[in-house]
Amino acid sequence: MQFGVFTVGDVTPDPTTGRTPTEAERIKSMVAIALKAEEIGLDVFATGEHHNPPFVPSSPTTMLGYVAARTEKLILSTATTLITTNDPVKIAEDYAMLQHLADGRVDLIMGRGNTGPVYPWFGKDIRDGIDLAIENYALLHKLWREDVVDWQGKHRTPLQSFTSTPRPLDDVPPFVWHGSIRSPQIAEQAAYYGDGFFANHIFWPKEHFQRLITFYRERYEHYGHGAAHQAIVGLGGQVFMRRNSQDAVREFRPYFDNAPVYGHGPSLEEFTSQTPLTVGSPQEVIDKTLTFRDHFGDYQRQLFLMDHAGLPLKTVLEQLDLLGEIVPTLRREFAVGRPADVPDAPTHASMLKAVVR
Repeated sequence: MQFGVFTVGDVTPDPTTGRTPTEAERIKSMVAIALKAEEIGLDVFATGEHHNPPFVPSSPTTMLGYVAARTEKLILSTATTLITTNDPVKIAEDYAMLQHLADGRVDLIMGRGNTGPVYPWFGKDIRDGIDLAIENYALLHKLWREDVVDWQGKHRTPLQSFTSTPRPLDDVPPFVWHGSIRSPQIAEQAAYYGDGFFANHIFWPKEHFQRLITFYRERYEHYGHGAAHQAIVGLGGQVFMRRNSQDAVREFRPYFDNAPVYGHGPSLEEFTSQTPLTVGSPQEVIDKTLTFRDHFGDYQRQLFLMDHAGLPLKTVLEQLDLLGEIVPTLRREFAVGRPADVPDAPTHASMLKAVVR
């Protein structure tokens, strides 16, 4: 099972000091978080993609290419690659290039994006979001697997005898997860291709994501990729830890109360009781995270959001140290009773081995 962190790269004022980091500080803090993730033995670092304030990660491949040069083992991923507003040709070439630079330590989470104004900035209409996601990914899938592509669709100009360069490393395309918080069409798409499905399990009650993941598993089996329990599932999560749970609640409360997404809404206590957010001791984080398997079955990847809502870098790095302490326990406990036929998350090495075999 893979464990890691993801960031959305928000530039948010610290509510306890009133200070807002500069864009340069925030970008460099994301790099520091990635380096810390490798240091403490995590498997994955993922960055979001946003093209609107208050977010800074508009160029994930630039960020991940820089991190690739400074790490050795970390899988470099995206918390969302916008399959709707990006040209699939550009995605094919950018991530193949990154794959070569990182010696295969690359995968992607494809998503539609939920910021309406971004679509017209790239010449698209948000009302076409699902169609764009389906058509663009069909082309991307083809570009990575066929050396010469002839293609015609509805949302971009045709391609004739086109070859994207560079070709995927070892002729093995990066593994793709399809991320969604509400769209069964995206779960269907993931199942159709035998790709992974990532449920960003952070804001809504578990019952909502149980429906999506169950649907994905059923359709994965329907398309003949394996039994439902063998489908490739990833989950998001949010945690804030201190040795003493009361200290964690006291310290995190002002950040929660003023967070751009859920601030000034439900109380911290209400939100933690209804969603995966865990604010407490390391043991409480272990206990709640282990319940995810009860809700969703055995799964392959768990990513945590830890650097949002204006938390200073020093605090985030302290959180990562605590996460590094509990991950060995999580690995051990998630392995207990895991059926032998449930696969691990695909990596470049495992996919290459499957091809060679």
